[in-house]
Amino acid sequence: MSVRILLVDDHAVVRAGLRRLIDDEDDLDVVGEAGNVRDAIFEARSSSPELVLMDMAMPGENGLDGIPKLLHEQPELKIVILSMEDDPRYVRESFAAGALGYVLKEAADAEVVKAIREVAAGGRYVHPELGARLVTADTEERRRAEADPLSEREREVLRLLAHGHTNQEIADQLFISVRTAETHRAHVMQKLRLTTRAELVSYALANGFLDR
Repeated sequence: MSVRILLVDDHAVVRAGLRRLIDDEDDLDVVGEAGNVRDAIFEARSSSPELVLMDMAMPGENGLDGIPKLLHEQPELKIVILSMEDDPRYVRESFAAGALGYVLKEAADAEVVKAIREVAAGGRYVHPELGARLVTADTEERRRAEADPLSEREREVLRLLAHGHTNQEIADQLFISVRTAETHRAHVMQKLRLTTRAELVSYALANGFLDR
């Protein structure tokens, strides 16, 4: 049986090109088209696709907005994002929203077909080069987190603690509750693996927090 596909792109010319590409494949079948997220939801209800090939950038609601809405309607849908954006951040956001594939619009026809088939078969697809960049970006993000595990607010709490302020004073200065200040303090101690105020002051001194 052919994989039933819904095309979602605000450019009719793009949809026509994709339809020609997909209809040339014996195992793939375009069952509907839509130019925006709203129409895609109605079309998905009527045509019952198995897979949606959807543009990232569209007027109004974009592809990222559409992913959860389509999956809310039909949780079993498989979604492949077609995008001009080669920033790994967009890949990460698309997969976090529920997409299973991410293909660049500049990709060769064969890659688009490959992505559709892999996702339809239960896999995931990202162009190898883009996937490698995504791994690199994630690795760098982890390294930054390991080098400086504290959030901006936690660094501010650390500075105030090192200067001798109480939880109440920290809460007053940062316009937060005492309980929130205590929580931030606990997170600082846990993340930095400190157990006493003396250790905290020593860390703050060594890392320049007392100079701020």
